[in-house]
Amino acid sequence: MEIHRSWVVVGLDNGATSNNVTVLDASGHYLVDALLESPSRVELGPDEAMLALGKAFDRALEVSGIDRSSVRAVGLDTPGPASADGVISSKGSTNFSQTAWHGFDVRGALEGHLGIPVVYNNDGNAAALYAHHVYFGHEAARRSSVSAIVGTGLGGGVIESGRVVRGAAGMGGELGHVHIPMEGLLSEGQQRPVCNCGFVGDAESVASLTGIERNLLPYWLGRFPDHALAHERSMADAAKRVRDYGDRSDPLALAIFAQQAAALGRLFTIAANFFDPDAYFLGGGVVEASEQFRQWFLGQVREHTTLRQEQLKVTAFALIADLDMAGARGAALAALDSISVAERSRG
Repeated sequence: MEIHRSWVVVGLDNGATSNNVTVLDASGHYLVDALLESPSRVELGPDEAMLALGKAFDRALEVSGIDRSSVRAVGLDTPGPASADGVISSKGSTNFSQTAWHGFDVRGALEGHLGIPVVYNNDGNAAALYAHHVYFGHEAARRSSVSAIVGTGLGGGVIESGRVVRGAAGMGGELGHVHIPMEGLLSEGQQRPVCNCGFVGDAESVASLTGIERNLLPYWLGRFPDHALAHERSMADAAKRVRDYGDRSDPLALAIFAQQAAALGRLFTIAANFFDPDAYFLGGGVVEASEQFRQWFLGQVREHTTLRQEQLKVTAFALIADLDMAGARGAALAALDSISVAERSRG
């Protein structure tokens, strides 16, 4: 089949350590089939980070055999918090901690560096957009979904009619900071969890790697004092190993992940009542494990999501596909959509 390549868009996924990149042609075909990764250099500040993004962009064109003149737009995603226009929070973030990043217009800077229009989304929204389009295909523009992505924090995205819901300030889909009920979720003597953002009892305070380190693992090690994780150098090191133990059906690890699944189920229950989506998607490091564990965890989330009978008949739960490439591919989809919107407005 001949693929239409009269013009393309490039998707750039910027992370704490790596940039991932892809190329999407005008007919919706990805021209980079595998993970294409390079150092992001964000720890060296905005100037070095822009150079690194430029190199990732050039590499994508080299691999796909596309001339720079064929690129109509670039989709960029970064970790948040950031505005809808790609201005990093004035307080910075975990990934953009240097003062030079505070209030930095990352979208505008990349657009100036490349000389090509840049469309911005945060990384959770980009991955959610990709998950939505992969799952629904040609029906994507007629469907809605909510995605939760469990990583160091809890990212996510809300998709309506195939497009990201950004909100007035660009903070739409910040699912991690939605407060969830703790009654029945916490065990006896377990303190109410505190999030990095300062909230008490939000979804991220439980369903994230940080939540494991700060809130869940210290409690459960008190119940399993002889566990091997008690002998790790630090709680941070121990937290990173919990998933491996979960893969082996370790009782401590399963107790932790059962609480995370319950938290996500309560979060999705809230979403069901204010948004009523067609699908709920789950991704992140917590499900980058064996198929048995992935399905167990997804089942636990589904079990703790309270839906009405009418919703149960029409709602789906699924894991996010190709998660390591989802950000870049979702960013590219957003860029492609921006061109379609512009063409329709001119027509």
